[in-house]
Amino acid sequence: MATFLLLLPLLASLAAAAGGQGHSPSPIKAAYYPSWASETFPPAAIDTTLFTHVYYAFLLPNNLTFLIQPSSDTSSLLRNFTATLRRASPPPKTLLSFGGGAVADPTLFPRMVSRQDYRQAFIRSAIEVGRAHDFDGLDLDWEFPKTETEMKHLAQLLREWRREIRIEARETGRAPLLLTAAVYFNPEFNWDPVYRKYPVRSVARHLDWASPMCFDYRGAWDTSATGAHALLYDPNSNISTSYGLRSWIQAGVPSHKLVMGLPLYGRTWQLKDPNVTWIGAPAVATGPGDLGVLNFKELEDFNAKNGATVVYDHTTVSTYSYVGSSWIGYDDAKSISTKIGFAKDHGLRGYFFWALSFDSEWKISKQGEFGFHLINLPKTRKVTISFVFFYFLL
Repeated sequence: MATFLLLLPLLASLAAAAGGQGHSPSPIKAAYYPSWASETFPPAAIDTTLFTHVYYAFLLPNNLTFLIQPSSDTSSLLRNFTATLRRASPPPKTLLSFGGGAVADPTLFPRMVSRQDYRQAFIRSAIEVGRAHDFDGLDLDWEFPKTETEMKHLAQLLREWRREIRIEARETGRAPLLLTAAVYFNPEFNWDPVYRKYPVRSVARHLDWASPMCFDYRGAWDTSATGAHALLYDPNSNISTSYGLRSWIQAGVPSHKLVMGLPLYGRTWQLKDPNVTWIGAPAVATGPGDLGVLNFKELEDFNAKNGATVVYDHTTVSTYSYVGSSWIGYDDAKSISTKIGFAKDHGLRGYFFWALSFDSEWKISKQGEFGFHLINLPKTRKVTISFVFFYFLL
């Protein structure tokens, strides 16, 4: 007993060190809701047992003032979205996302971030609109900053945005809004004619989490060969999910601040020779689907209707199908489950899907239902707590 009392200060300091690391962050199982599909896929259709967070995609700032000013119709959609999901059981957190991959004016975000007064207009109106429509957070989907100068301005935007969120929370007495961003799969644009790198320190410091978009490595822009557009591993290059996520971590973003992107769609090609069907097989054009894209439900129906051969590729952790000259690269339940296991093994915060309405009876979304409940705790905390408990029992 005397020995135990003598060791109490040491045990207390160890426990304090463990507690100082904060609570283990709750896992993220997220998905983007495509607002343009609201008539055929209303918010009430979302199975909220499968998701902890749902993003509303997308709003854009005004082209001149950079204010977020939703129309009355859009405002009604926003309120219905958050109200519906708050009544759901369980109710997921909701985030309002700005941007997207189909922004008509490529200068919109570069101009917005270039001046402090423009950034402030965007930030404050985004917070105001988010609060007015009962969102839990805000998300930036800028695809993508094109120069080092734009990356520098992005860092300023994130820093100022975080500051305004803290000020607003303090003034209103409400919990701070979440702040997240969808980013390129890799922190560096090594394969682009213009090299640039994300402001990693700002991303790690000011975002609640970053969401690397781990898809679209191959697509309609190159019809010379088929490709696994979201492969986990690539034995021939560094353009892969595993390389990108590890690069983000090595660059300085903690693994618990990374949420891995997963696609609910496939990319298609027309084979040059129907008898040559592997990943990387010669192709001559895009295949079935609009611009060579089929969502998971569409490609599943296509495969069944046409009797396609389906192949799971263990090397890349991806799936492809072929019939005649049509070839589709995509993720199925097996590859998604393996990827989620990869994310968990590497201590990632979780995953997100693009996009909710693309799934088929939640077959893909369900792959995380039982596989991503616990995030790896720091080893020091585990050892310290175990030691204190064991010694107390003695």
